Amino acid sequence: MILLQVNQLSKYYGADLILSNIKLELQTRDRVALVGRNGAGKSTLLKMIAGQLSHDDGEIIKPKEVAIGYLAQNTGLESRLSIWDEMLTVFESVQMMEKNLRKLEGQMADPDVFNDQAKYERVLKEYDQLQVKFKEIGGYQYEADIRSVLHGLNFHDPSTLISSLSGGQKTRLALGKLLLTKPDILILDEPTNHLDIDTLSWLEQYLQGYDGAILIVSHDRYFLDKVVNQVYEVSRHHIKKYTGNYSTYLDQKAANYERDMKLFEKQQQEIANLEDFVQRNLARASTTKRAQSRRKQLEKMDRMDRPLGDEKSASFSFEIEKQSGNDVLKVNSLTVGYSGKKVSEGISFRVSRGESIALVGPNGIGKSTLLKTIIKKQPSLSGSVQYGSNLSIGYYDQEQAELTSNKRVLNELWDDYPLKPEKEIRTTLGNFLFSGDDVLKIVSTLSGGEKARLALAKLMLEKANLLILDEPTNHLDLDSKEVLENALIDYPGTILFVSHDRYFINRIATKVIELSNEGSTEFLGDYDYYVEKKTEIEELVQLEKLSTKAVAISDPQDKTTYQQDKESKKQERQRKRKLEELELKIEELEEMIGEYEQQLCDPGVFQDHEKVLAITEINEQSKADLEKLMDEWAELAEE
Repeated sequence: MILLQVNQLSKYYGADLILSNIKLELQTRDRVALVGRNGAGKSTLLKMIAGQLSHDDGEIIKPKEVAIGYLAQNTGLESRLSIWDEMLTVFESVQMMEKNLRKLEGQMADPDVFNDQAKYERVLKEYDQLQVKFKEIGGYQYEADIRSVLHGLNFHDPSTLISSLSGGQKTRLALGKLLLTKPDILILDEPTNHLDIDTLSWLEQYLQGYDGAILIVSHDRYFLDKVVNQVYEVSRHHIKKYTGNYSTYLDQKAANYERDMKLFEKQQQEIANLEDFVQRNLARASTTKRAQSRRKQLEKMDRMDRPLGDEKSASFSFEIEKQSGNDVLKVNSLTVGYSGKKVSEGISFRVSRGESIALVGPNGIGKSTLLKTIIKKQPSLSGSVQYGSNLSIGYYDQEQAELTSNKRVLNELWDDYPLKPEKEIRTTLGNFLFSGDDVLKIVSTLSGGEKARLALAKLMLEKANLLILDEPTNHLDLDSKEVLENALIDYPGTILFVSHDRYFINRIATKVIELSNEGSTEFLGDYDYYVEKKTEIEELVQLEKLSTKAVAISDPQDKTTYQQDKESKKQERQRKRKLEELELKIEELEEMIGEYEQQLCDPGVFQDHEKVLAITEINEQSKADLEKLMDEWAELAEE
């Protein structure tokens, strides 16, 4: 089923053309990525489709019954409610329907209605229709859906007030609320910002199973490869469709360009040969007719335009002014936090010259705090950081907190390096795609992508031999990411970075350090190796537990450890058994409730007033029992 059609859409900002003759179609279960450079008009197109922005030409066709859900970049959920109560607002109509069902059940139990057959049958028919509709819209599972989404997005205490959450948490919660609404068309603009790797994996799986269509803008290549089956590229005001995921799109685009270039070059050679023949033979009587024929052939020829390659890319590299010592950093039993409040502890690792180390771990574990502690922007709570000889550190802040000035872009860079000639500063900015009047823009008015490129330009000029990077790809488009990746691969110094971009980690990292509540763990290799090794370690831990059990039985000295391990396993088995028992009881109760409500619709039952009262009373008690069991299950599942 076609859910949406965009035909010949155009958009101007003043006299500047942003988008021209845009065509796009969405059908049920389409997974569409919108890709292109920063500033190409991707977010503008999403806003027009979502009805939040007008268009100048063309049309957007959508059936009235098709619902669109739209999440803009960095949209934070603002509310005075708790997380749970705010999520319940999505299901207000379901809750109202549930109240109406209880009301109708009360009416059926009323003797005045029960003894009036016409009234009773009318109420019963209304109840039956409402019950079917209630079941169809998920009335018996909406609380379980809320728990599932909140757990997937790493919200474990639904009683938390939304007003107490951070900006990133509010953005994640806005995403969760939108997912619960389950619109026919889900439009997501950079949904992977503020998500850690585990949450990203959950979102990938959720979207893979989503029943509606998805239109998404993301600069996360791993994510796009897992989720989408179509790619629309926005470039030079126009749009072009490719079938497949992001990697397939890149292959198709390269193959198309190579094919078009060969056809163009072949035609150019043919034109040159024809023109040469005409020039040499037109004046000769014996060949003039053939020359005239060739000239007519040239005039009628449909000449191809030279294929347009990729738009201009940023071009830069990172150099060092001096070489550091072999030992760059030693972090010893470090505890980090803010205002005396501990965020993470037991962090120990070494950084050697030439290494490229990725810091990974869930949001809130202290990765950014650790980087700020290392660069002395944040004091440590305990432990130490030892710095190697000849060390010069360049730091990239994920929030670009220092780029809020009212200076022009040119002066922001030039003031840091006043001895460099203006031409060199402009050349540097040009390499980071600031050309012409762009260098006169006020820094505070720049977009996230522009601030990221300016921050990288400043970092490049520092020529530090240790780069400490906090989410350096967050605001970069896919092309700029690739340029940054290549520059860091060729960098002769040492890199310590935080990133949730798995493709970026794979290309850059020579070592992965995972931060957890137990401290830090090192893995020699890239992201794929880290995942593989972590799985192996988890399997080994299970084997070691079994081995420890066998040793403990034969060694009296380890009896205490064995008893503790045995008790721990016993409690875990009891927890799992209790969960299974609860799930079985929940399933039985749900079936019983369904049977009772079917009985209430049976003419042989609803004509017997006492039976109706008895079944209604049992049904209400069953529903109360079901709610208690669901709460008990949720508590056990989170242990």
